[in-house]
Amino acid sequence: MHVLFVCTGNTCRSPMAEAIARRLIEERGLASVTVGSAGTSAWPDAPASDGALLVAMELGMDLSQHRARQLSPELVAGADLILTMGPHHLERAEALGGEGRSHLLTGYAGSHPRPVSDPFGGDLSVYRATAAELEQEIRAILDKAVAEHPKLAP
Repeated sequence: MHVLFVCTGNTCRSPMAEAIARRLIEERGLASVTVGSAGTSAWPDAPASDGALLVAMELGMDLSQHRARQLSPELVAGADLILTMGPHHLERAEALGGEGRSHLLTGYAGSHPRPVSDPFGGDLSVYRATAAELEQEIRAILDKAVAEHPKLAP
């Protein structure tokens, strides 16, 4: 199963979501789950934002090699599940062929569907809050994925 996280610039929310998911997947031994990220208005090859880099380091993750990717029909086609940070990202993923596989990240596992706050331009406390929200949601998403697809579990 390949999960694609989508935000606007692919420098803050979706790279943090990708890194958090990768860490949780490894902790749970879900070897058949892979993750990636992209942005609806990404500047290709842009690095993760400073705030995302620093908060990832605080959480024991490394975003130094991350490079932004533009959401494309090919990335959408290669994803089994597309989780977006906001409604406009969802609309774009669906328009590129992801209908039926695209969801708001916060609504996928049963939470109240709402946009994930964009920390861009905020201080580290804003990035930390976004990372905490992402981790909580991604834990629930992985629980749901394993419950619905028992073959994913080790």
